[in-house]
Amino acid sequence: QVQFVESGGGLVEPGGSLRLSCTAIGGDITRAQMSWHRQAPGSHQREQVAIMSSRGDPNYGINVLGRFTMSRDNAKGAVYLQMDNLQPEDTGDYYCNAWYYISNEEYWGRGTRVTVSS
Repeated sequence: QVQFVESGGGLVEPGGSLRLSCTAIGGDITRAQMSWHRQAPGSHQREQVAIMSSRGDPNYGINVLGRFTMSRDNAKGAVYLQMDNLQPEDTGDYYCNAWYYISNEEYWGRGTRVTVSS
């Protein structure tokens, strides 16, 4: 069974940047729709911030549009989220999601924490 591992989170000052990675272990992502989601502290809901089809067309949530950039490297089985001009409201746990539309299987990583604070 494929697993997904996120990395790259950390503490950054407002205006700073981070690059998150999500790597597939035991499978590939060629035919998966990949997305990034975040969950703010104390919230029970996850907000989708970026999504990319298997064709590589990204779409972004309104709260991150123009600041975040999603990319994927199918050969490496990885997706990335470049986050620029980070603000305190971007603080949260960031998760990657993979949806294999042919088999209708969905997987979540365990998340990586991003903290934006001065």
